[in-house]
Formats: sequence, structure tokens, C-alpha cells
Amino acid sequence: MTTLTLSRALNEGLRKALEANAKALIMGEDVGKLGGVFRVTDGLQKDFGEARVIDTPLAESGIIGTAIGLALRGYRPICEIQFDGFIFPAFDQIVSQLAKMRYRSRGAVKLPIVVRVPFGGGIGAVEHHSESPEALFAHTPGLRVISCGDPADAYTMIQQAASSDDPVLFFEPKRRYWDKAEVDTEGGLAAALPMDSARVLVEGSDLTLLCYGPMVRTCAEAAVAAASDGRSLEVIDLRSLAPLDVETIFASVRKTGRCVVVHEAVVTGGLGAEIAAQVTQECFYSLEAPVLRVGAYTTPYPPSRLEEHYLPDLDRILDAVDRSFGY
Repeated sequence: MTTLTLSRALNEGLRKALEANAKALIMGEDVGKLGGVFRVTDGLQKDFGEARVIDTPLAESGIIGTAIGLALRGYRPICEIQFDGFIFPAFDQIVSQLAKMRYRSRGAVKLPIVVRVPFGGGIGAVEHHSESPEALFAHTPGLRVISCGDPADAYTMIQQAASSDDPVLFFEPKRRYWDKAEVDTEGGLAAALPMDSARVLVEGSDLTLLCYGPMVRTCAEAAVAAASDGRSLEVIDLRSLAPLDVETIFASVRKTGRCVVVHEAVVTGGLGAEIAAQVTQECFYSLEAPVLRVGAYTTPYPPSRLEEHYLPDLDRILDAVDRSFGY
């Protein structure tokens, strides 16, 4: 076991992916000589060369369009979108072409492309650097949408994404890039949890907390805080947002009878709404209270001085837990 930050775990996972397949390559703005804004690709161009770690022009639509062409010729591109808010120039390429090519060709054409997206707030950034657009892509059939919550998952999931024959949107919680944890860098992927499976992070009996990405650590902290009040919270890291691991979700809610969904994204139309609908539909007779959602307010992302009031935090999660027990 090696102690790594989440960003370093991604770096090691990308290195493994490049070593495992000569057709894999990395492309994006400043991913080569600079090593990426968050240094996730640091040192990879030096070791693998400019033909496999490619500094692209500042043109997200061009990055994804070029990646699609490369994938059609047998390559496996791993694209970096520098910040979440920069993905929208490439939105048409992703939802109109990348998501639909395999279906359109009846499975004859595969586009094994990974699109890495640092997402979420909490770093005091300027406008367009703290978005949470994952629901837009989870709404689009044909895309796998996943998000890591800790270094161990970052290391394995990026390798699993790189080996997938489906296009994968890989959302990385940028506020957690510097979190450290032990990572098994010697073990292979055979024993790793599949990337489309949820993980029971904390076992509990009184209420289910569903979360992903940047909120995983916060919800784990909420479980510790709630335990001091005698409440046992089960925390589930969703990991896969499309498809959802509904079996794990339903099993937990049927056990606890209560459910709170937490994400940084705006509550209105967010992934929590879809989860709440499915849980209510399938677990109705097990629920002791309505499914509650905790997320950002329905406004554009505010200036950085206000983001601590805008984003969900420990107090807002515990308030939702209290409200659930108040029904």
C-alpha cells in the first residue's frame, strides 16, 4: 500500500493505462509539458513522448472531435477538459456523436474514449471553474458517467475507464485532489470493484446517505457526527452515475427506511431527483419518510467568497437527516 493524493493516484492510474495499451493516448490543453493545471498528467509526456501525451489547441470541440476520429482508427484517447465549465463547447460532439455512434452502427463501431472532467467547487476559483454538469451527461443514453471519491477509487477507476469499449465521462472532484489515502498500486484490477458498482462506505441502520465525488468525504463525516446523537447512517458512494447501481441503493433503503441524496450540483433537475423518483417507486412500502435532497441552490455559481454558503456542507446534510426523522 502506498499513500497518495487523489491527483497522484490518477497520475499513476493513467501511467498504468498507457503501459497496458500502446493505442492509449492522452490529449488536452497543457497536459504535456505543464502536466495539467492540477498536475494530474505530470511527467507522462516525458516518459511516453509527445505522440502519446498531446498538448492540444484551446478548443474543446476540436479535442473531442479529434478523439472521435482517432477512436475510429483504433486508438483509445483519454481527453482532459481543463475545467468543468469548459466542456460546453464540446457538448454537441459528446451528446450527438460520441454517445450515439455505437447505437447508430448497431454495435459495429466503438468509440472507447474517456473524457476526464475536474468538477465541483470548493477551491475559490473564478466563474466557469466550479460547475457540476454531470446530470446533463447522465441524462444522455450511450455514455457511462462515473466519479471517484477517494485516491483508491481514482487509481482503479481511471484504468477501468481507459479499458472500456464505451465512452466514459470521468468526473474528478477537484477539491479532493489533495486528499491522501492508501492505494494498492501493486494489485491488479481483477479484485477491484467494477466501475459501475456503488460502494457501501459506512454501514448503518437508520438512514441511507447517497453521495458521490466531492461529497463522499463530507457524508462520511456526517455519519460520524450523527453517531454522537445515536443515529446510525449508512453512507453509499454511488461511483457510477450512469448507469446507477440501483440494487445496492434499494437494498440499503429497504433496510434503513430513510434516504437523503447529497450532491454539489444544483438540486433542481439534478441527479438526486432521478434517484429520489426511483427509490420512491421501488421502495415505497419501506420508506418511513420522503426521500430528501441536499445540493446547491438554484442560482448560477456565485463569486468564490460566497461559495461556502452556496455548497452543501456538514450542517446542511445533518439538517436534512433531522428533517427526515421529523416526519
